Amino acid sequence: MPDLKLAKLPDRTPIKLAITITPDLHEMLQHYALLYAEAYGREEPIVELIPAMLASFLESDRGFVRSRNRS
Repeated sequence: MPDLKLAKLPDRTPIKLAITITPDLHEMLQHYALLYAEAYGREEPIVELIPAMLASFLESDRGFVRSRNRS
């Protein structure tokens, strides 16, 4: 096997996840999407923003990050 600098790429197969949210959370997400469009001059659907929001939240949770680093 050749010795390459680039490590094997992780699995990038998208996983579809269906969730149910409350009306007030949906309203907050809609408001966030409007603010996002104002800030960046580009509208993005809520379903495109949510994965980035979740990733950002998880990456900023110190306890979670520490726990993952121990694994």
